[in-house]
Amino acid sequence: MSTPDRLIESTRELLWERGYVGTSPKAILERAGAGQGSMYHHFKGKPDLALAAIRRTAEELLAAAEGVLAGPGTPYERIEAYLRRERDVLRGCPIGRLTMDPDVIASDDLRAPVDETLDRIRERIAAIVEEGKEQGQFAASLDGEEIAATVLATVQGGYVLARASGSPAVFDTGVRGLLSLLAPPSGVAPQAS
Repeated sequence: MSTPDRLIESTRELLWERGYVGTSPKAILERAGAGQGSMYHHFKGKPDLALAAIRRTAEELLAAAEGVLAGPGTPYERIEAYLRRERDVLRGCPIGRLTMDPDVIASDDLRAPVDETLDRIRERIAAIVEEGKEQGQFAASLDGEEIAATVLATVQGGYVLARASGSPAVFDTGVRGLLSLLAPPSGVAPQAS
């Protein structure tokens, strides 16, 4: 792995573990196994490196979400796959946790990839809900944007509740509850897409 990649990966890990303020240039260099000054050789400074790290995390999160949301199955099954996909629940969402970091939120540059990532996932889920409504799988009264916001709120809130309780069980309970609300009515067979 190149030095810039090691710096980015180390910054990603530290941002997830410690937040922006707790991610010092010294800690980045130590974790990356990089020499003093290498950060400034490859990046303008900590904000530039943090932005590269946040962008890479956002790209990976979007790819993982798209992998299940664009996968096979009915709209319900794809939303279910998104909600039930493998996650390190007790560690939290690497993007969602950044919304709790006042330094990230105060910076338009650092906040932008966080906001864009959540918006893109929300838009994708909303489109799937609308597809499900057209197929008769979801009630016509559902609003795709509202359901998409609810799905993201369930995931992000589930992380918070799981971390607070020290158990992923509460995350799983929230997912099951939301899926039961979205499930097609009894006697209505979902149509495959």
